[in-house]
Amino acid sequence: MNRCYRISLLTAALSAALPLHASTPETDASDRSTTELAAVRVQAKQPGTKDSQSNSFGAGDWKNTPASITVLDRSLLDSRHVRTLSELAQNDASLGDSYAPVGYYQNIAIRGFALDTATGYRFNGLTIAGEQRLALENVQQVEILKGEAGLAAGVIAPGGVINYVGKRPAEVRTVTFATDSEGTRYATVDVGHWVTPRIGVRFNAAWDDSASYIDHADGRRNFYSLATDWLIGERGKLEVDANYQTSAQRSASGYQLLGATVLPRNVDRKHMLGYQAWQQPVGIDSTNISALHTFDFSPTWQSRVSASYSRSVIDDNVAFAYGCYYAAECADGSVPGNYFAPNGDYDIYDYRSPDDTRRNQQLRAELRGRFNTGNVEHQLTFGADYFDRTVDKRRNVNEYVGTANIHDKDVPQFVPSPLQPGPSVRRLDSEQKSLFVLDRIRFADDWQWLAGGRFVRLDERTFDKRGNPERASRLSRFLPQTALIWSATDELNLYASYAQGISLGQEAPFWTTNEGTFLPAVRSRQLEMGAKYTPSDALTLGAALFRISQPFQYAKPNDSDYGYTFVQEGQQNHIGLELSAQGRITERLQLTASASALRARARNTGTPAYEGHPLINVPTTRATLHADYQLPFAPGLGITGGWRYASSNVATADGRVRAPSYNVADVGLRFQHQLREHAVNWNLSVDNVFNRFYWRDTGSSSGDYYLFPGAPRQARLSVTVAL
Repeated sequence: MNRCYRISLLTAALSAALPLHASTPETDASDRSTTELAAVRVQAKQPGTKDSQSNSFGAGDWKNTPASITVLDRSLLDSRHVRTLSELAQNDASLGDSYAPVGYYQNIAIRGFALDTATGYRFNGLTIAGEQRLALENVQQVEILKGEAGLAAGVIAPGGVINYVGKRPAEVRTVTFATDSEGTRYATVDVGHWVTPRIGVRFNAAWDDSASYIDHADGRRNFYSLATDWLIGERGKLEVDANYQTSAQRSASGYQLLGATVLPRNVDRKHMLGYQAWQQPVGIDSTNISALHTFDFSPTWQSRVSASYSRSVIDDNVAFAYGCYYAAECADGSVPGNYFAPNGDYDIYDYRSPDDTRRNQQLRAELRGRFNTGNVEHQLTFGADYFDRTVDKRRNVNEYVGTANIHDKDVPQFVPSPLQPGPSVRRLDSEQKSLFVLDRIRFADDWQWLAGGRFVRLDERTFDKRGNPERASRLSRFLPQTALIWSATDELNLYASYAQGISLGQEAPFWTTNEGTFLPAVRSRQLEMGAKYTPSDALTLGAALFRISQPFQYAKPNDSDYGYTFVQEGQQNHIGLELSAQGRITERLQLTASASALRARARNTGTPAYEGHPLINVPTTRATLHADYQLPFAPGLGITGGWRYASSNVATADGRVRAPSYNVADVGLRFQHQLREHAVNWNLSVDNVFNRFYWRDTGSSSGDYYLFPGAPRQARLSVTVAL
């Protein structure tokens, strides 16, 4: 059961003030760690220049990585008050929501492909279960690797990877308090210390009593994390990270098209569809543990052995608004039952699925080294990877209880289903074993050639709701990857890359003839060309042109009693251009900006109505901008501003219905000062300052499509104090 405790801000402050005084670490420890000045805004010289832990092209900084990568640092996350995955996606034009309800775990899409929650999210380069409220309090930066990542991750969706890089031990003691216009109470502590010259620790905790803009969707969250570094001798190092989180919040259902053809109008964003007084919050408990041991055999050779364990337990409780099978306007079958009725009627289901448990376990061993053959330098990486994922679920309750209308001021109350969930059984056991190798070859001073690949063997077993064996499959594939980099000048690199990946086939929705069938795994291919320009140490500019293709998976209309069969037919092609700018434009102005133009189409599907138009939930153009300007006449005072744009978004498979385009503006203030020799940072932000209504998400879940409105105007205030 979920346990989430309320705690006052006074208690949080007292906890943060607990003394952790000790002597300053000796020189050898400080040489091996980064010192972070508490609550002081640090302007990075070059965002994203460190080696990316999620990088599928081996060790290399931002400029020498032949892929599109965005790094969001801690200062940006703090100034934007980013706490959810959906809010994170607002900071990069290549990202978008892909079924991201308020009060539930969220998912996003990169380059138009929804991430696989099993493998698309990582912490320090190792897989974590994506079915959790991904916390950011213990994160130093977020790496967004866009595009094919077969070499880095094996079996994974082609859109990319989100990697959270954890905070490391440092001399830091801060406490943060925050609230918003809805009345949220939020507190965090960040405490780090080198206990001895060779052992450092960092503790982060958060207590969140959130007040949602959606009625009846207030929630609570507790988060605790510990990171330790142990310098073993002169050559070895052990890094261990562990975190635990518990949360409870009612999940808000999404809207659906009216009669499968019309967008809902006059929607009240504060209204919770289907609300029933007996509806319990969705409880999510998550545990993530990872360890990395590195050993330097010599200045040129290093071993890396890492392991991780991730577990998420979901008590799913929803009064779910879905379809109109029982509504009067849909009784004659003229309106598809998996959409809302033309007049706005919708069915309410009592859905309960407690103890929904996802486990990820990973073990990786690799050897990295450099050597020369004549005048050619090699950077070699090779190793082995083992990944195991299991899913345990109870036989759920999913029973119709009544019908309501989207314009009801008060949702009618109905009696919950008397049925109870069944026993927990194993539903999925998926095991990946792989070998990988990559050689970065430098020749002729200005050229680099990267060549490598990963051999993957996937063994999977699935079971039905009663635990009976349903499918056993085995798949072996070699996924090649190569790239060429030309250093045209000291500031400019040009690259071209080719990669292959493989992702699991999707499951057929319940309203198709082959309900519950998992389609075969699909192979994807990506070509990318790009440029990376660093006009100064403080600014990076990037451009990437790419093409990703894979078999198209969709519900094909036919003459069966169901009306559809889920198939793989034709090709899904995503062709796009990405532009990015990140860093300091002037001494006082810092900028994070990106733009994306994406053409996502399906070809040769066998269904002419589904071809020749953008795919669902893939806007053709997106843009984001966030600026931070230090005022010259007021030391410590700065203004921030942001802008988000998305073009119209297709909401039906035939492309006839689209959610309108939108522009959203954000503004903010920040102020830094000293209070009795303690650094104090204030951050005020107002999101959606003009209170625009927009549909932020037309994503899908289990084959059905939902519409989620964007949040209304929200003001947020935080203060961070160095103790």
